[in-house]
Amino acid sequence: MQAEILYNNILYKRFYPHSVITCTLNSINFVVLGDHSISAQLGKKGTATDIVIYDRKTADTVYTWTAPLTFPDKVQPLMQAVNIAEYAILNATKLDKYLGEQIVALDSVGIADGFVLHSYEVDREKLKTLLKNTSLANYQFVDSVDQLKQEMGKLKPKGTNGPLAISVDHAFDVKGVGTVALGVVKQGAVKVYDELILMPGKKNVLIKSIQMHDDPAETSSSPSRVGLAIKGVSADDISRGDMICAPDAVKVSSGTINVKFAKSPFFKGDLPENHTYLVSVGMQIRSVKIKQEADILQVTPEKPIAYLPGQTCVLLKPDSPSTRIVGKGAIQ
Repeated sequence: MQAEILYNNILYKRFYPHSVITCTLNSINFVVLGDHSISAQLGKKGTATDIVIYDRKTADTVYTWTAPLTFPDKVQPLMQAVNIAEYAILNATKLDKYLGEQIVALDSVGIADGFVLHSYEVDREKLKTLLKNTSLANYQFVDSVDQLKQEMGKLKPKGTNGPLAISVDHAFDVKGVGTVALGVVKQGAVKVYDELILMPGKKNVLIKSIQMHDDPAETSSSPSRVGLAIKGVSADDISRGDMICAPDAVKVSSGTINVKFAKSPFFKGDLPENHTYLVSVGMQIRSVKIKQEADILQVTPEKPIAYLPGQTCVLLKPDSPSTRIVGKGAIQ
């Protein structure tokens, strides 16, 4: 509700100002885990639901920092937050199972570049041991937020080429504008007046306008975070993780999908077929039934999943007393 009121108040003037960006701004997206209160020192607070997004624009770059507000109560926003980002910031104030779960989440989506801060109470060598043999092993340790800011300024965007695919994290119906979808261009580029498809619902949409930070743009490329005014669907038609994409850019599950699966070494226990499981594919979270045969996990979702060829699927067990992240694999 807070985010919806914000956009009702200011989005109209953002989508219809006097100037339009004709060149594409750079975009760099972070997820902030551990003690994410440092996000307020990095950018201005924007959209806030079960995840919160801060942003800041320099002369040529838009930075965003996303954090999961309702973690550790729920694991879903953690997985959605890590799927928004290309870089990570881990701010460790204590070594506990929840920090471990956040490390496993980053490792499960393969975020290999980032920064680590820690409080005086945290033993650096023990923390390094936790990061060893994960995608976080080469993260840069920094000693302060000021040093973090300096190092972030040296980073380059991590864009991905290919047919357009935008992963949506929020959507609103805004008076005077229509339907607005917020998300990240995961690959390719989007232009005003593009005729695209909302997946997995398979509904046609038209891009009426594009916003980056406070300014409208004619085009935005991966990995830009964008606001899109779209025609053809309402906000009620859009769920978090839905993809706005070029025709044939993504596939949609019809029945069971096969995942070449590897269980996390941090998850202890078996995988009985009659237990409750979720999968995370990008920002989509789905209830599923599973059946494992050797290294292939057969996943049958209750609702369709839109996915890029070979995209990572992460299996979750929300009632697990230890880590709720079971393992991962590429969709076959």
